[in-house]
Amino acid sequence: MDNGACSYRRFLNGDEAAFDEIMEELFFNLVFFLNRYVKDLPAAEDLAVDVFSELIARPHRYNFKVSLKTYLFTLGRSRALDLLRHQKVLEFTDLSEAGDLPDGELSLEERVLTKELQRTVHHALGQLPDEMQIAVHLVYFENMSYDETAKVMKKSRKQVDNLLYRAKKELRALLGEEGKELL
Repeated sequence: MDNGACSYRRFLNGDEAAFDEIMEELFFNLVFFLNRYVKDLPAAEDLAVDVFSELIARPHRYNFKVSLKTYLFTLGRSRALDLLRHQKVLEFTDLSEAGDLPDGELSLEERVLTKELQRTVHHALGQLPDEMQIAVHLVYFENMSYDETAKVMKKSRKQVDNLLYRAKKELRALLGEEGKELL
């Protein structure tokens, strides 16, 4: 998957509908990611709109060397940190707002158990240090590679690997027996 690069090429060649595809694919993921930094959903949405506006205002700044998703998340992270520096506040949102699992054909009892397990995991994730939370979010919720995560977090691949290793170890300890099954 090219994470929008193909659609962006079409947009650059004049296909206006291609930009809508990019927005549909990446906008809400970017908002959720930015909300982890700014802890304010309307501000996160504004930042995401600014990031996408950058694609329109400066179309040739993106050079296709990394995926479009990585570029947008990196740009968004930079904007979020700028906002926080301006506000003199640097806090992160816990992962309790990560969204619901699809219910499908689950019975009521299975749905309740799934929700309870989800709350337990999100509570445990919220107890991790901020950098671990972000690394877990990018790799497991946004399906970014370790290399893409490293670029977004401005860390080396090895540092991301170490953060995720330590995060899993801490989660296993926090979750006990349930953690062994999940991780």
